[in-house]
Amino acid sequence: MFPDTGSTGSDKPFFQVALNLPHAGRIARRILQQLPPKGIPGEPDEALARSLVIEMIELLDPSMEQDENPAPSLALPLRDKVAGIGRKVVDAIERGGLGHDRLGQCVRNLFECLELGREGADISLRAGENPRSMQRPF
Repeated sequence: MFPDTGSTGSDKPFFQVALNLPHAGRIARRILQQLPPKGIPGEPDEALARSLVIEMIELLDPSMEQDENPAPSLALPLRDKVAGIGRKVVDAIERGGLGHDRLGQCVRNLFECLELGREGADISLRAGENPRSMQRPF
């Protein structure tokens, strides 16, 4: 896994990683752990983010159990659905002010495992990743 400076004209580096839905599921579980404690009064965005992450985990569970991607005809639609949910999770994190560096790193890693490294490098900042983190592509 090496940083890609983007052959499509973007000057922002990102990690280009092959589709890995089992690992995406493990990262979704880490995202759940990085959210604030369950049941914070007056935090509807925390509850929404938590329920969306649980939905992602449930979608990715079969891949984690088999420890492999499903057939491409199933993997790509699953990837797209998980990415869509991931975007909603980041919206809730941002709206609720729930982001922090480790959570943002997990979001970036999730998108990398979905073969969406460029988007992950951008969206992770909205989830709180420190732009100067040593974990980010350089």
